[in-house]
Amino acid sequence: MGTIPILRRYLPLIAILVLFVALAAIAAAVLYPAVPRVLVMATGPVGSAYSDFGRRYQEFLARQGVHLTLLNTAGSIKNLSLLATRQSDVGITFAENGLARSEQTRDLVSLGTVAFEPLWIFCHDKRLALSDQLNELRGKRISIGPAGGGTQNLALKLLARNGVNGSNAELLTLPPEAAAEQLAQGTIDVAIILTSIDAPVVQQLLGSPEISLISLRRADAYIAVYPFLSKLILPAGAIDLTNNRPPADVELLATKTSLVVRRDLQPAVQYLLLDAATVIHSPPELFHKAGEFPAAEAIDWPLSGNARQFYKSGMPFLQHYLPLWLAVLTEQLAILLIPLAAVVYPLVRALPAIYGWRVRQRIYRLYGELKVLELRVEDNNERRSEALQAELSKLEGRVARLRVPASFAEMVYTLRRNMDLVRARLHQN
Repeated sequence: MGTIPILRRYLPLIAILVLFVALAAIAAAVLYPAVPRVLVMATGPVGSAYSDFGRRYQEFLARQGVHLTLLNTAGSIKNLSLLATRQSDVGITFAENGLARSEQTRDLVSLGTVAFEPLWIFCHDKRLALSDQLNELRGKRISIGPAGGGTQNLALKLLARNGVNGSNAELLTLPPEAAAEQLAQGTIDVAIILTSIDAPVVQQLLGSPEISLISLRRADAYIAVYPFLSKLILPAGAIDLTNNRPPADVELLATKTSLVVRRDLQPAVQYLLLDAATVIHSPPELFHKAGEFPAAEAIDWPLSGNARQFYKSGMPFLQHYLPLWLAVLTEQLAILLIPLAAVVYPLVRALPAIYGWRVRQRIYRLYGELKVLELRVEDNNERRSEALQAELSKLEGRVARLRVPASFAEMVYTLRRNMDLVRARLHQN
């Protein structure tokens, strides 16, 4: 009597597990969205800090097999409008804080702040630069940035606080490059630009000896009125130590830029963007220390739950070691398998007992048939010994062909001994 091969013994269990995993994979593919291979990010005007940020995010995501399409816009206001519009393909953007409207916060969340954006107020008249009062800009030709951008929104707020408006000054909606060119030519008096210090237009104007930078000595007052603002100091000589530019410390107002996404953006993509933000924005720069950005700050938009988890414990384990698509598939399978495992595990644990019960039942049935033969042998009216011997031989053949695990061998041996006893009694009759 041999033992059942392992593969045959556990074939039903293997079939159940394979079917279980296959069904879970199909359910994951149907019920959960696949990793998007194409994302759209609204950035800003060509040559702006947002445009440069977008390019760097594009390169990072490409290494993960995700194509990021960049959409140049007029600036933050347009970005938020596109992001809040469900018909738009835009799912990611940068935006200055202080711009959001209530209808733009319901379906949008922040992944944190990623950079300072200083407000630069350049002028051609050095005497104007000596004054820190924006009310001195009455009667001047001022570029406040194009419509749809954060520069114009903030510039109008600050100018209005100082009594400067379209009735007592000429307010022009020029893009940064055009504003810089006209300021250098003397066509306009003031250019207000909200962007990072690395922007080419800012570097151009800071390096020009004919252009001066207005310092806002009352920066703290503005921050008290507009809490979303921050104060930055551009140290004397920070731009050009040889020529001492700027000649004195300059106080600047700045907003913080947030990385904003739609609330329903897939969690894995949010983690990927946060990983990119860490690589891109954490190195030290003139206005912030290493590791200061990205930061878990919710100013205009609530912080995403995934972002809170990221700032607390970093990237999910699977996304550390697996390609994005494989990490997402594994997570989706886990979501389905864990609750199902609660049902399947007891069943798997019970399978050996069920199998043992079935083997015992087969042996017990043979015992039952042997008992019937034994009763017929003891019946004095039963004289068909040859027929009984034939039935007993047939039963012995079935027992000989019986294949059971070694743990049940003793039951089979006992059955055979009992059959020998019945045969002996049959011969006595």
